[in-house]
Amino acid sequence: MKENLTKRLVKTALIAAIYAVLTVILAPISYGPIQFRLSEILVLFAFIDPIYIIGLTLGCFLANLFGGLGIMDLIFGTLATFLSVSAISLTAKIVSGRIISLIISSLWPTIFNGIIIGWMLSYVLELPLILTMLQVGIGEFVVVSLIGVPVFKIITDRYRNRLALE
Repeated sequence: MKENLTKRLVKTALIAAIYAVLTVILAPISYGPIQFRLSEILVLFAFIDPIYIIGLTLGCFLANLFGGLGIMDLIFGTLATFLSVSAISLTAKIVSGRIISLIISSLWPTIFNGIIIGWMLSYVLELPLILTMLQVGIGEFVVVSLIGVPVFKIITDRYRNRLALE
């Protein structure tokens, strides 16, 4: 029991750190109305085990500390990630067929981030709402669905036993 708890804590901290560091290192493309946050590929880990929801949400919060948009980004950016990864985890449980479920799961970040982050950026930076939502949504779709799904599939096919926390 204690070993399993330690393992879960380590994996949660590791995923949070990787998300935050990757976002900050790639800051020029990670923040703003046109963003390709490559760390968002990691949200697909919630497809494997819901414990990753905690690490991904924490990682997003930490990354947004460095984003320059203050409390709005800390609240709404973290909320968008939490909703996305929760929906991914739920979809993995509900939708049958691994590939179909993964593809549907990959669309949640596009929807939640497009709407929530698009609105927040529009409000904070005084940008056109619909355009900003589309820009954020397209960035999420490219990173999570077009790049992330194939990468995730390769990783999980090869390392599935090491990624599962059960």
